[in-house]
Amino acid sequence: MNPLLWPATLHHLRRDTPEPERLAHFYGELLGDAVERIGPALWRVQGPSRLLVVGEGEPGTVPYAAFSITAADRLAGLRAQLEREGVATSAFVSPAVDAESLAVTDPDGRSLVFVALPVEAPRPVPGPTGRLQHFVCATAGLASMLEFYRDRLGFVESDRVIDAASPPEEAMSAVFLRSDEEHHSFAVFRAPQSRADHHSYETGGWTDIRDWADRMGELRIPLWWGPGRHGVGNNLFFMIEDPDGYKVEFSAEIERVPRETAWRSWPHEQRTLNLWGSAWMRS
Repeated sequence: MNPLLWPATLHHLRRDTPEPERLAHFYGELLGDAVERIGPALWRVQGPSRLLVVGEGEPGTVPYAAFSITAADRLAGLRAQLEREGVATSAFVSPAVDAESLAVTDPDGRSLVFVALPVEAPRPVPGPTGRLQHFVCATAGLASMLEFYRDRLGFVESDRVIDAASPPEEAMSAVFLRSDEEHHSFAVFRAPQSRADHHSYETGGWTDIRDWADRMGELRIPLWWGPGRHGVGNNLFFMIEDPDGYKVEFSAEIERVPRETAWRSWPHEQRTLNLWGSAWMRS
């Protein structure tokens, strides 16, 4: 475990698409957030405790996820520790924030960025809350991704999902990792191909889930999955699809897990992912 990572929170993502202006305005309308052009084919969508950079690229992709670690001295210490462990780091300039940062590349070629930013005080806002909380990807190399995020970077394993019908070396079908006391800020599912899976906005409770679902109805955006309750993480949720078919989750009441708590094992079955009904099974 790398103690310099803890705590870290997901701060922003970059989503790429062949039509960035269209996608940026989709998210702006979806969330009620400000949309600003910040470069050629590059847009920022920003609201309370959430930030998305939308750029030009392959549909449904997430080139990087950025985590805030709250202090420049921790960032310098993290860089030194990673380099001692043989993890290459590079300077990174985010188009979305003016802050010192560094980047590493995970086994699937995605950048993970660490940004030194002060803790933001919660701001009261009209309507339901929805802070950016976690990012999930799918991978054809689950063991390598777990080793990198847990053993090299310092994320803490919360839960893993085991497929008892698979050979032992292929039995793990998902792993959920945390960088603060919320159950997961990052997770990885086994899949035939590596790809972005979804990102999630954490709301204030069941009534916010209801209000966000009502907003989807007003925008004529159908719920793709849910509402339901995840077994892993115990959070209420529903998901929609954006214009690229990429999934977006609205969540509430995600489980809190102290840093020292050991990981648990769940069976590879629909109930693990949805205690209320059917589930999206990646493999």
